[in-house]
Amino acid sequence: MCGIVGAVAQRNITPILLEGLKRLEYRGYDSCGVALHVDGALQRSRSTSRVADLEKQVDETGLKGFTGIAHTRWATHGAPASHNAHPHFSPSSDNARIALVHNGIIENHDELRAELTALGYVFQSQTDTEVIAHLVDHMYNGDLFDTVQQAVKRLHGAYAIAVFAREEPHRVVAARQGSPLIVGVGQGENFVASDAMALAGTSDQIIYLEEGDVVDLQLGKVWIVDVNGKSVEREVKTVHAHTGAAELGPYRHYMQKEIFEQPRVIGDTLEGITGVMPELFGDGAYKVFKEIDRVLILACGTSYYAGSTAKYWIESIAKVPVNVEIASEYRYRDSVPDPRTLVVTISQSGETADTLAALKHARALGMEHTLTICNVATSAMVRECKLAYITRAGVEVGVASTKAFTTQLAALFLLALTLAQVNGRLTDEEEAAHLKAMRHLPSAITSVLALEPQIIAWADEFARKENALFLGRGLHYPIALEGALKLKEISYIHAEAYPAGELKHGPLALVTEEMPVVTIAPNDTLIEKLKSNMQEVRARGGQLFVFADVDSRITSGDGVHVIRMPEHYGQLSPILHVVSLQLLAYHSALARGTDVDKPRNLAKSVTVE
Repeated sequence: MCGIVGAVAQRNITPILLEGLKRLEYRGYDSCGVALHVDGALQRSRSTSRVADLEKQVDETGLKGFTGIAHTRWATHGAPASHNAHPHFSPSSDNARIALVHNGIIENHDELRAELTALGYVFQSQTDTEVIAHLVDHMYNGDLFDTVQQAVKRLHGAYAIAVFAREEPHRVVAARQGSPLIVGVGQGENFVASDAMALAGTSDQIIYLEEGDVVDLQLGKVWIVDVNGKSVEREVKTVHAHTGAAELGPYRHYMQKEIFEQPRVIGDTLEGITGVMPELFGDGAYKVFKEIDRVLILACGTSYYAGSTAKYWIESIAKVPVNVEIASEYRYRDSVPDPRTLVVTISQSGETADTLAALKHARALGMEHTLTICNVATSAMVRECKLAYITRAGVEVGVASTKAFTTQLAALFLLALTLAQVNGRLTDEEEAAHLKAMRHLPSAITSVLALEPQIIAWADEFARKENALFLGRGLHYPIALEGALKLKEISYIHAEAYPAGELKHGPLALVTEEMPVVTIAPNDTLIEKLKSNMQEVRARGGQLFVFADVDSRITSGDGVHVIRMPEHYGQLSPILHVVSLQLLAYHSALARGTDVDKPRNLAKSVTVE
């Protein structure tokens, strides 16, 4: 989602701001911009192309300064256009006094826009952000820190803002409510950003701002007040953020690279695990796990499908009932809270706004036992939950999640084993067998990746289609959902997934010879039922593309195309099958010529509701 970088220093900060934006590109954006305090005036450059284009503009104009802010925008209010790109100025003229960038959504922007228009402010954009800039300008009293504290009281919704004023050349003020924001502390210089990665190589001394905080950044000073205006001290942590994604090497896109990194990152995620023990999820986990009777999983998108897969595992292995809720829906409906529930959130970034809000809603209902499965140890999600399991997928640049998903599945399977052990439902023999299978996962995934040439041949066929169906049964149904999502995200082929048994209850009407039907066919207890469903497709002329286990006795024939998986993998089979679906989506998108790593309209880290 949108990214913020800001700085106040005694050196030219333009390279720092631009480098910070480059490190935030993985979050997704459709415009970018930078503003600096230059010789007593505010100057900016904005682009609806990539940060590299913005950098060229800045080089051509020679834009330099000691105080400034920069932004990558993912459009919410107003189309992706230069006049809607951040930073926004107020007044909207050559004599601007305020420059401001913003992540989030201001819910009362219409009301404030009408009020400010009546005061004579002229709006140049359709954004809610320009409303904040004009509000700060209207309330400006010569002290930007005090002004921002007063202005944010008028804002309803989620925001992280960074702002500087023409009259105060060595000062940046920032504030957050519902959107992440961090401070980087330096020697005689200070920084602000939406992600510590933006400051990698510039500052590793990081302050994580809390809800409602407002921070005053000056050359030798960081001053923070909380939501009540009271001065507070926030802990400074040493954070060695990634300096960015590694080079692509032999790969054409980061998504392809990340698909092929999965054997390693799953090995990393499970590194050092010699036995099933609650302490893997944090201090006090045993006590928490003994006090819960059920599990509530909250997540969005791909993470939701990981949770849906985990429901099968936890209920089958641990015999603990599980509800899986789409986070963006959960807090807006009447639910029945139970204090003996383990609330599990799943998020790659740990900053997903809907999931954070759902977590807070669950806690407000009295459910205090919380655990997160997350890829970022310093994220808001980890700080908000009592327990955590940190996956070790590393930086995932491609917007369509791949390695983050499979490492989530590995962590969730481990959670299922742990809950089973705590409840006395896991024998020593079963534990040893499951751990042996988990340790073999990297090798098993490597064998699946070797199927890439066969999958490429299928992708050439898929690239000519506009619709596809995905079928799965049991714990492979969520994997079918994930496969359909991947194809939609990056190839723009419309794809839907169904439990195979539901075909005759409606979706069968869609099946023609022009409709490819991807079928996940593990050799499990439902295989004969699945074969019957496949016959329903063939009887209507549908083309079947089947990922079948080696011993499932499904053969290629007229209208039936089969790729054989290297081995049947039991309960962990979803982790292997999803890798083949990732490759199918990737190569279909490649054949269609789409922007694989940055699909249209999508963002990596969704930090607005």
